[in-house]
Amino acid sequence: MPAVAEVELVIPARAAYLALARQVVAAAASVEPTFRDERIDDLRLAVSEATTNAIEAHADLSRDEQIRIRCNLADDRIEVEVLDRGPGFDPDAVEQAPDAEHPERLEWERGLGLPLMSELADETEIRSSEGGTAVRLVVYKPRWGHQPGA
Repeated sequence: MPAVAEVELVIPARAAYLALARQVVAAAASVEPTFRDERIDDLRLAVSEATTNAIEAHADLSRDEQIRIRCNLADDRIEVEVLDRGPGFDPDAVEQAPDAEHPERLEWERGLGLPLMSELADETEIRSSEGGTAVRLVVYKPRWGHQPGA
C-alpha cells in the first residue's frame, strides 16, 4: 500500500446516502489487514454520525449543496474528514446531555453524536465557520497487538 491513499466521496445532503457513506469508508478501511472488524465498525458509526450532522446542517439551506467525505489511509492511521457547507456552529456551545442516571436523560433525544464520535475515534476535531463544518476523525492502526480505543 502507498504511504497515503485517498478515497473521496461527494454525496447529496440526503439521508438516503448515509448507507453509501458508511460502506465506502468501511471498504477503504478494510484494505488495511491489521484493522479488526470492531474498529472498522467504530469508524463506520462515527462517520455516520458526522454525515448525519452534515445532512441536518444542510436541511434549512435553499440551495442544493453536497457533502464531501475524504478517507485517507496513511502508514499509521485512517483519517476521515466530513465537510459540509451548512451555517456552522460552535462545538463548545452544544448543550450536553444529562448523565445516563439522571431522570431527564430518558427524554433527551439529541446531542449525543459529538460525544459518540469522540468515544469511537482515537482523535476527533471539529472546525466550524459560517462557510460550513469539517469533522476530522482519526483511527490509529494497531501496533504490536495494541489497539488504541479498543
